[in-house]
Amino acid sequence: MADLTHLDAAGHARMVDVGGKAATQRVAVASGRITMNAAALSAIRDGTVPKGDVLAAARIAGIMAAKKTADLIPLCHPLALDAVTVDFEVEADAVRVTATASLTGKTGVEMEALTAASVALLTIYDMAKAVDKAMVIDGVRLIEKRGGKSGDWRAPA
Repeated sequence: MADLTHLDAAGHARMVDVGGKAATQRVAVASGRITMNAAALSAIRDGTVPKGDVLAAARIAGIMAAKKTADLIPLCHPLALDAVTVDFEVEADAVRVTATASLTGKTGVEMEALTAASVALLTIYDMAKAVDKAMVIDGVRLIEKRGGKSGDWRAPA
């Protein structure tokens, strides 16, 4: 079990010691989408959802979630993020969320980007559920990571 970084020699969960690692620039990009009916998509696009500006709320929720990742995911290090962005693309039957997290530090920001995308999607659902309860969140995944000991990585197209 020594090959698993979050387990000690006895198989007990542990936080990885990053104390000896050099601080480097790290970036992670995650994405996901929420499909919905035409009425919900139109209401989001036109700003007529009864709860208010869905995308503005989802952007703030995603950024706040990235900052709280260590409180949500066991064994994640609390990170001093340099930046988090949450962007939206309205598609034919969905809204795509893309979240980017970056820092100069000793560990990666993949979980922060994934958390930001996930919570932004959940916020869209929460704000628009009065219009469409059948919305579906899917495809949440890491798109890209840059920096760190393992180098750069990009999801296959």
